[in-house]
Amino acid sequence: MGGDDDASQRAILNVHHVTSSDVVIDVSAFHAFLFDLDGVITRTANLHASAWKKLFDGYLTADAARRGAPFVPFDIERDYRAYVDGKPRNAGIRDFFASRDIRLPDGTPHDDPSAETVQGLGKRKNRYFLEFLEHEGVRVYQSAIALVREARGLGVKTAVVSSSRNTVAILRVARLTDLFQARVDGAEALRLGLAGKPDPATFHEAARRLGVPAASGVVFEDATAGVEAGRRGGFGLVVGVGDREHAERLRQYGAHVVVADLGAIRLERRAKAAS
Repeated sequence: MGGDDDASQRAILNVHHVTSSDVVIDVSAFHAFLFDLDGVITRTANLHASAWKKLFDGYLTADAARRGAPFVPFDIERDYRAYVDGKPRNAGIRDFFASRDIRLPDGTPHDDPSAETVQGLGKRKNRYFLEFLEHEGVRVYQSAIALVREARGLGVKTAVVSSSRNTVAILRVARLTDLFQARVDGAEALRLGLAGKPDPATFHEAARRLGVPAASGVVFEDATAGVEAGRRGGFGLVVGVGDREHAERLRQYGAHVVVADLGAIRLERRAKAAS
């Protein structure tokens, strides 16, 4: 992916395995860590998946009744990963419905959540997500929190880069508001007119805010769209977070390395060779 042979070689030179599962990153070579939120820092992917299923199954049930066709539900395992994970909300709606040969009008940002438009359904999905968030709260990956704090202690700059427009609310509920030095999320992307993942625009904006070139940044992603964005954006290292068959998909989309948990990441600062 990305055609960045030089960046790939640089990543290989500054990352190595000490066991079959542990990965060591040289922080003298990488000066910023950019993290996706859902599925990497917080365990909100299940809330999003539940909200998507409630949205799509509700629509598909009514659509099947109108057409006299069998109801085929939204599959959280297959459809969530393939069509909506890591993407901006409205892009996920378009992509999933396209897979079912359903075309909806885009509508406008003023559409009510009851409207059967992309914009209306997007608002409805967000309402469902916030309901789940309110009732279930936010769980976090403690190993990821520890990695962010260790990185900051070593002078590495950190940012959260998420497609979610609810990033501020999620970080507040999880009590992680002060964990990152920069935030570029779905709300910021909308405000600035930035394309969503797999376009690298949001990652580039985060790197700009941190004052670090992409080649000196590390992207941590669990979604194929985010991994692809990291590689297309020329980031020095793209770390996929996933296990089993998902790990292979992350590699196919361009992850330099894949770990099942960020607890497998070790940081070191190598001494520079004498000239």
